Amino acid sequence: MSRFNLKNILIVDAVTCVGLFLLGVFATAAVASILGLPSEVVTVAGWIGLPSALLMLFTAMQKPPSRTLANLIAVGNLGWVAASFAVLAMFAGQMTWAGIVVVAAQAVVVLDLAFLEARGAAALPRAVTI
Repeated sequence: MSRFNLKNILIVDAVTCVGLFLLGVFATAAVASILGLPSEVVTVAGWIGLPSALLMLFTAMQKPPSRTLANLIAVGNLGWVAASFAVLAMFAGQMTWAGIVVVAAQAVVVLDLAFLEARGAAALPRAVTI
């Protein structure tokens, strides 16, 4: 069995979202300083991580995972990628080099997760409708 199945990808994604939540909410000032972002941006990003993680874990624990929810998560990740590049466009002038690298790198990782989740969702059996 492949380690890169939809369930495992969703769990990895959820763990990263929990990390985002913990850093964004409980270490706001430090993260904002390191990245060169306003603390409000860091806090909002952190709070987005918590419900995202819960949805990912809920979907990962279903047998089989919901194709619709997996696709919703993938689309949400694409929205996160777009928002990350919007943050870069809006705040690049005040961001640190570390901040620019971190925001761009996490956007690429999230894009990869979105691709893997969409691919995993496509491999799920279609729901039977009567």
